[in-house]
Amino acid sequence: MGVLDGKIAVVTGAGRGIGREIALMFGREGAKVVVNDLGAQVDGEGASPIADEVVAEIRQRGGEATANYDTVATVEGGEGIFRTAIDTYGGLDILVNNAGILRDRTIFKMTEAEWDAVIAVHLKGHFCCTLPFARYIKETNRRGCRILNFSSGSGLRGNFGQSNYGAAKAGIAGFSRVLALELKKFECTVNVISPGAATRMTIPLAEARGRPVDPSDPTRGPQQIAPAVTWLASEKAKDITGEMFGVARGNVSILHQPVPLKTYHSDTVWTLDQLDRAMPKLVEAKREYDEAVKDRSAPRPLDD
Repeated sequence: MGVLDGKIAVVTGAGRGIGREIALMFGREGAKVVVNDLGAQVDGEGASPIADEVVAEIRQRGGEATANYDTVATVEGGEGIFRTAIDTYGGLDILVNNAGILRDRTIFKMTEAEWDAVIAVHLKGHFCCTLPFARYIKETNRRGCRILNFSSGSGLRGNFGQSNYGAAKAGIAGFSRVLALELKKFECTVNVISPGAATRMTIPLAEARGRPVDPSDPTRGPQQIAPAVTWLASEKAKDITGEMFGVARGNVSILHQPVPLKTYHSDTVWTLDQLDRAMPKLVEAKREYDEAVKDRSAPRPLDD
């Protein structure tokens, strides 16, 4: 018995890396899996049928899977991915929006095309794949569905040379918070993963910084992300929605989301003199908060 027995899942960008590991684990845990991947390079160019290889692995292990090669960057592509699940397996319960590309540049050198391509695959891609699924949930009153979206530290904290990627990943966090509210009445959960793993997208970045990583290391490779996604897709996570989780280096974390840390009030329009006093106090409150949570958020054993 697997924790996803009887479930039907779509995993985008599942031909390699994190998506592949999720698709394989979903198959092992009893889900019928639509393995979506255009088969493009890291920058989004080109195509190859790598989804077939993952499908073959799942089937060799006794699971059920089918391939899809549509792009996530268009509404038509998202509909095509959704229709593959409906036409092949008769329904859909789990959507993992994992597909992504990189076109890193500083803002001084970035082109409009590089900006648009990354936004299209990441942020618009989440929308394009979620749209038909959300409408299906509402129209059929399908209960207990799951949406797992992928953000990044680049969007949640910032990373040099990734303004396009960071903007998309920050947008995905906001998109997910709204989805969690809109789909809650249908008992559909929406959660976000911010992963840290050695993949073809991240290994060159680590090497360029002089910090090479080994993707076979179970605490650094993409295989570490799949269990957390699988758990959030299972029945055990039915009451968890609108949250962001970090999974990296053997750690699993729940991430703080924007809420007021300290607030001042005025009965009139704020003056610049008042703000001279208030703003430094607010910034100091944030610094104090950051210091206070450093120890509390440090990795520790589960039984500690």
